[in-house]
Amino acid sequence: MGILDALFGNKVNPVVEQYLAEGAKIIDVRTPGEFAGGHNKGAENIPLDTIKQQVTRIKKMNSKVVLVCRSGGRAGQAMSVLQASGIECVNAGAWQNVG
Repeated sequence: MGILDALFGNKVNPVVEQYLAEGAKIIDVRTPGEFAGGHNKGAENIPLDTIKQQVTRIKKMNSKVVLVCRSGGRAGQAMSVLQASGIECVNAGAWQNVG
């Protein structure tokens, strides 16, 4: 069931696991309302529509970043912005994928 696990988020991506083991910060790019409804312990809420304005602050974290959202779409958009700014990050997809 390997491909189904990857498609439906039943297994954490090995890159995500590695980033987390190295102390990566979790950034949840959902809206504040979505974040309030549930999120990962220690995650920081930086909504996608503010990510460009927060690049300097994220760089100051001096950490790799694991991005999450509801399904992975917004995290993917945020990843493009952050990678273009030289920030090492990975899209973990849905926030529930990160234990």
